[in-house]
Amino acid sequence: MILPLILLQTLATPVSDESKRHQACVDLAISNPAAALAETTEWQLAGGGALARQCLGVAFATQAKWPAAAVAFEDAARTAERAGDRRAGTFWAQAGNAWLAGGDTARARAALDTAIGSGQLAEFALGEAHLDRARTLVAAGDPGTARTDLDRALQFAPADPLAWLLSATLARRQGDLPRARTDIAQALKRSPDDASVQLEAGNIAVFGNDVAAARTAWEEVQRLAPGSPQAKSAEAALQGLPVE
Repeated sequence: MILPLILLQTLATPVSDESKRHQACVDLAISNPAAALAETTEWQLAGGGALARQCLGVAFATQAKWPAAAVAFEDAARTAERAGDRRAGTFWAQAGNAWLAGGDTARARAALDTAIGSGQLAEFALGEAHLDRARTLVAAGDPGTARTDLDRALQFAPADPLAWLLSATLARRQGDLPRARTDIAQALKRSPDDASVQLEAGNIAVFGNDVAAARTAWEEVQRLAPGSPQAKSAEAALQGLPVE
């Protein structure tokens, strides 16, 4: 998964003609992004505001056109800010996620800082923004600061297994085996069929010299996702274990 649920979350707005059009546009952006691009152009020419621009971002994101998606989300955020629309924080978070997916950590950090600082995000959405900022910080080579954001992500979005997985991975890389074990257990509890979770479970097990547990986890990766990048990593790791 590259894009968190915040990208496609239902915006909390009263049912209106505009919100109905927005939902229809987002559905189209996911199923037929090329057609959605035409729809958003028509909508903007007809005076469509932030929601039209946000739908444009979803259409670009569906096609993995990350810079274009990020610019559209930022345009939506600024349009929302001018209108006094509190959804601006959500749009800034979406822009940050898109910049991160495209590998631009500086712009991702700026957008996510704005989203979190807006005071317009709460609970799960706030947790996801902190999670994305943590991912940005790790990618930018600042894992120490990322720990603070990961802890905030776990506070506000504890149901997200990705937050626990990334927290466990960071703990392992920082040499904190007890924290790594605790957090990977939480990720496994929430998503035992995720090959990435099982792969990291094996990494943590071998880091703690539990070869049997590592072997079990990595063999599970191969069962869950044969031929996947995770399975290839698990195969390489298994070859490095001592012969039974």
